[in-house]
Amino acid sequence: MPIQPRCRCLSAALLGLLLTLQVDAAWTPPAEDRRYVEPRTLNTPRTFPEITSARQWRTRAAEIRTQILVSAGLWPRPQQPPVKAIFTGRAEFGDFSVEHVRFETWPGFWVGANLYRPLGQGPGPFPAILNPHGHWKSGRLEDTADCSIPGRCINFARQGMIALAFDMAGYNDSQFAQPAGAGGYNTHRVFGTNQTDLLYPISLMGLQTWNSLCALDLLASLPGVDPKRLGCTGASGGGTQTFILAALDDRLAALAPMVMLSHTMQGGCSCENMPGLRIDYSNLEIGACAAPRPLQFTAATGDWTRMTLTMEGPAIAGVYARLGATDRVNYDLLPFNHNYNHATRQTAYRWFGRWLTRRPGWESLQDQPWPPADTLPLRATNTPAADGKTVAEMTEWLRSRTRTLAADQFPGDRASLRQWQTTMTPAYRHVLQVDLEPAHTWQEELGTDGQGRRQAVTGHRERGSRVPVLVFPPTAGRPLGWLVLAHGRSRTQLLEAGGQPGELARQLRARGFGLVLPELFLCGELARPDLARKRNPQYNFFTTYNRTDAQERTQDLINACHYARTLAEGRPVVLCGLAQAGWWAQMAAPAADAVVADCGRLDPADDTRLLDPDLVVPGIRSLNDFAGILALNAPRPVTLFNAQRFQAERLTPLYTALKATPRLQIVAGELAGEELAARVEQAAQAAR
Repeated sequence: MPIQPRCRCLSAALLGLLLTLQVDAAWTPPAEDRRYVEPRTLNTPRTFPEITSARQWRTRAAEIRTQILVSAGLWPRPQQPPVKAIFTGRAEFGDFSVEHVRFETWPGFWVGANLYRPLGQGPGPFPAILNPHGHWKSGRLEDTADCSIPGRCINFARQGMIALAFDMAGYNDSQFAQPAGAGGYNTHRVFGTNQTDLLYPISLMGLQTWNSLCALDLLASLPGVDPKRLGCTGASGGGTQTFILAALDDRLAALAPMVMLSHTMQGGCSCENMPGLRIDYSNLEIGACAAPRPLQFTAATGDWTRMTLTMEGPAIAGVYARLGATDRVNYDLLPFNHNYNHATRQTAYRWFGRWLTRRPGWESLQDQPWPPADTLPLRATNTPAADGKTVAEMTEWLRSRTRTLAADQFPGDRASLRQWQTTMTPAYRHVLQVDLEPAHTWQEELGTDGQGRRQAVTGHRERGSRVPVLVFPPTAGRPLGWLVLAHGRSRTQLLEAGGQPGELARQLRARGFGLVLPELFLCGELARPDLARKRNPQYNFFTTYNRTDAQERTQDLINACHYARTLAEGRPVVLCGLAQAGWWAQMAAPAADAVVADCGRLDPADDTRLLDPDLVVPGIRSLNDFAGILALNAPRPVTLFNAQRFQAERLTPLYTALKATPRLQIVAGELAGEELAARVEQAAQAAR
C-alpha cells in the first residue's frame, strides 16, 4: 500500500515493515507452508545459520542464552546465595588430595561431588576445572578405559589445577529422599516426568542446569581457586552440560565439551532436552556461544560427531573468525567409539594447560598413572541430609516457586508494570516461541472476487508459514478500525455458504470494521489429521524441537495483526478470538491495540485442562498464565467473555491503578451477535 500524505499516524513499526518490503524486493514468498512436515526430533539434521557479522552473532547468542534460561525455568535468573557445602573424608596421595563434598542447590536437594587439589605446588591460586560426567554407568566414579573421571581429575591436579567432579541427579550421592532407587541412569530419569511439569516448566535438564551453575559457584568460591581461570569439560551428557553452562556463564575462561557437539543427534536423555530449547537453535549454535573464549571439542569416528572435520568444526570456527579469535578454537576427530579416553583426555590437558596454567611444556601433557578409583575416598562418609526432598516434594516446591515468583512480580501500578514488561517480554517471546517484529511478516494479495471479498496470504518470513486470509472492507464509510476475527475450528464458522460474511461478520462490517479472517495452522481447510496425530507434546521430546499447535496459531494471529495494520492507516487493530481461538487471541495480545476473547468457561488454574493439545504452551505458568500476557498489553482494552473462571482479581487492580477501569471488561456469560459486535466496537473506540 503506498504511503499517502493523510497517513501521518502510521506507526514506526508499520513504516519499517513497508520500507523493508520495498528494499527486500528479491525475497519471494514460500510456495507451500513449510510447517506441514514431519515433526523434528533429536536426530533431525540441523544446519548452522549464515552469520555475516560479529554484531549479528552477539545478538543471536544473547537470544540463545535467554532461551536456555526460560526453558530451564530460570528466568529471571535466580540470585544464588552462597552455596551450602559439607566437606568430608579428605585424603592425601603425595601430589594430590581428594575429598568428598555434598552441596545444596535447591532447598532439600543435595549434590555429591569430589574435590581434587594439587599438593606440593605452593598455595596458589590455581586454575580450576568443573567436570560434569556423562551417562557412564558409575557417573563421577567411572574408572574405565573409555572414561575415567577420577583419572582425569587427578591428572588435572598434578598439572596444577583444582578439579571438581559432581553427580548428575540420581547418580551416586545425588539422590532424592525416599523412595530412592539404586542410583544411576534409570534413577536419574525419574524427575520431571509428570505431564503437567511441562507447564511450569519443570524438567530434569532444568534441574541439571541449575545444579551445574551452583557447582560453578561453589568451585569459584573455594580457597586457592583463581576465579578468572575457570574451565569446564565433560563428555556425552557431560559435554552437553559443558556447552550449556558456557552459554550461560561468562566466568568460564576455557571449555572442552567432548563427543557431543553434533548437527544430528542432539542428546538422547531427558537431562539434555527441555521445552523450546532447540526449536530455533541447535547444539552447534549453543556450543558456539562460548566464543570468543577458548573452545576445544574432540569428536569420535564411532558416534554422531563423526562429521566434525567437515561440518561442526568449520561452522563453529566461522563464528570465531567473525569475532577475530581463530586461534581460540580447536577441534579433533579421533578413531574411537563414544569416549573420554586417554587420547581425548590429552587434548583437554593440553588445551587447559595452554589457556589456564600457561606453563611451559603444555604441548606434551599426557596421562600419568593414578590409583584405582575404588581405593579413593570418593563416596559419602556422612549420612544423607535430613531435609532431603522426595521427587514429589521437589516438584511441588518448584511449582510453588514458579507461582510465587510470578505472583510477586505481577504489576500493581505503572512503575511495576514497566518492570513487568521489561522483564517478562523476553520470557513471553521465548515461552510462546513468537516473533513480534512486523518486518518479519510478509503478505501477498491474491485478488478480489468481484463481491468486495479479497483473498490474501500472510506469514512469517524465516519460518516459511503461509496463513490464508479473507479480507472484507467495511460496508460503508471510513473504517472505525480493522478486526482480525478468528474461530478455533475454522473461519468457515464465520461465513455463509458461498464464502460470504455470516451474521456476526455483517454486523461488524456495518459498524465500520474491515475484517481479516485467517485460517490458522491445522484448522479448517488446513486440517491434516495424519500430521496432527504425530504432534503429541508429551512424546519424544516434541516440545524441545517443535512449536505446539497453540504456539503456531498464536504466531499466525500475530502475523494476521501485522497484515491488518498495513490496511488500517493508523486506525486501531482489534483481535477477536472465538471458541479455542479466544485463548490464542489472548496469547497474541501484544500484537493488537485491543483484544476481545472467548474464555470458553475454562479454568486457567486447572493444570490438566491446559494440557489440551489446542492449548498447551510449555512454561506458561512462569508468565502468570494468560493474565500475565494480557498485562504486557496493559492498559490497552481487553474484553473477556465466558470468563466466570478467569482470575479477574489479577488484572482488575492493575487497570484500576492505571485509571483504565473501563478498558477491562470481564463478562461471566456468553456474548454473541449484536451484543458481541457492540463490545468489539467499544474496544476499538477505547483504543483510538
